[in-house]
Amino acid sequence: QLRSGHLADTVGRAVAASGIQWRDLEIEVTESLLVSGSGAALQQLQALREAGATVAIDDFGTGYSSLAYLRRLPLDQLKIDQSFIRNVAQDSVDAAIVRSVINVGQSLKIGVVAEGVETQEQLSFLADEACDQVQGYLLGKPAPIETYAEWIGRTKSVSNVSNLPRRV
Repeated sequence: QLRSGHLADTVGRAVAASGIQWRDLEIEVTESLLVSGSGAALQQLQALREAGATVAIDDFGTGYSSLAYLRRLPLDQLKIDQSFIRNVAQDSVDAAIVRSVINVGQSLKIGVVAEGVETQEQLSFLADEACDQVQGYLLGKPAPIETYAEWIGRTKSVSNVSNLPRRV
């Protein structure tokens, strides 16, 4: 759909029909799609971003990562794949990779989301490294929309770790 050159128009019609705001829409593309992407795909992503949607690379680091993509793509977020998060507190190589991605995101003013957070130890590491957001079973499991609506009515999002204590 992204390579077709019509995705921005299709999404625009869906946004108009649904009544949501563009700022509430996040478009996630996988790294592998970007590797095989065309100029038309990049134009579609740029059009979606200019309309107000957020654009994120999902599963960052699992494909053919190239820092050149970060320079030429219209990105708002990098989503670190859970395969790097799983052993981040025990594996110095995973920790170094995650730390590096967070630093690159911060330097480029691109938000960083850690996927697959399942333990307090992982969450603490990510808080210490000032990761922008986290998602995973530690914070909540997939649920029917009714359950989510009830939950969101009772609490504010806990996916932002900025209020957690940091290592000094």
